[in-house]
Amino acid sequence: MELAYIPSPSSGVLYLGPVPLRGYAFCIIIGVFVAVWLGNKRWIARGGRAGTVADIAVWAVPFGLVGGRLYHVVTDYQLYFSEGRDWVDAFKIWEGGLGIWGAIALGALGAWIGCRRRGIPLPAYADAIAPGIALAQAIGRWGNWFNQELYGRETDLPWAVEITSSADGRMPGTYHPTFLYESLWCIGVALLVIWADRRFELGHGRAFALYVAGYCAGRFWIEYMRVDEAHHILGLRLNNWTALLVFLLAVLYIVLSARKRPGREAVVEPGAGDGDGEGPAADAKKTDGDATGKDAPAEEATTGDAPDTEDSGKPGKPDEPEASAEQEGAEEPEESKDGAGSAKKG
Repeated sequence: MELAYIPSPSSGVLYLGPVPLRGYAFCIIIGVFVAVWLGNKRWIARGGRAGTVADIAVWAVPFGLVGGRLYHVVTDYQLYFSEGRDWVDAFKIWEGGLGIWGAIALGALGAWIGCRRRGIPLPAYADAIAPGIALAQAIGRWGNWFNQELYGRETDLPWAVEITSSADGRMPGTYHPTFLYESLWCIGVALLVIWADRRFELGHGRAFALYVAGYCAGRFWIEYMRVDEAHHILGLRLNNWTALLVFLLAVLYIVLSARKRPGREAVVEPGAGDGDGEGPAADAKKTDGDATGKDAPAEEATTGDAPDTEDSGKPGKPDEPEASAEQEGAEEPEESKDGAGSAKKG
């Protein structure tokens, strides 16, 4: 008897009148908004303009969705093109099936196009949005819960997920919620990237590479637990090999990039901070202006307090007082008196 488990929704679709609201699509949309929101905050903190992340996301998100779907369809073609299957289902993205590897690869192409149009270096943009992508994945994985898919082996653990659907070869029961494991892992990766970026000031794409490496490490063991149909190579699922290869490439990039281009980009967006009043560049300019405004009155006050050397008649000693006429008059009679006395004596 199961004392506790995570129940699955009876349906992955909610209807707002005639309009269907699919849980899978809803999770993806929320994830995109979170990624753009966090990426925008990080971009501004790096010295970029507000809104730039969203502008580039207009290119990156559609490319990413197409890439994610293509990777899924190509690697699981039997689900759409084998006997008894309808190839039209390959276009039904709302029913689930997005490969993160294809989404990142083609999404990066879209981001590169957007960055090139704005004159922005892609590695700097990737560093800014890396934690947001991880959080978007964490939210998006709950779409698999709505569709009752991507679960692991059978278990009676209290956090097991209950599968009630018997469609597409599913067997009702309680299983490891691998979607939940991956969601929690992605949250951890996002926090790791944020911490490491603050601690080591990662630049030139290294924060993004850290996200990739961290995600792949978790995806490897989570993928190993899944029981859904997949292609195997040398006893391992295809996604296990993909995670291993991408992990090694990400680590190699971090090492080589740190040696070749240490530190962080000084400027991430040309012209940012000149007039928008945001970012470190604007703060530095504002600070310089404040310092100048404070120093100028002090200099003027000092100049105004200096004595007029023309009136003093003693340019070299402006603080030395002049002898008054009365003092001069008092000294002259005494000198005349002394002179008269000397004449009498002589």
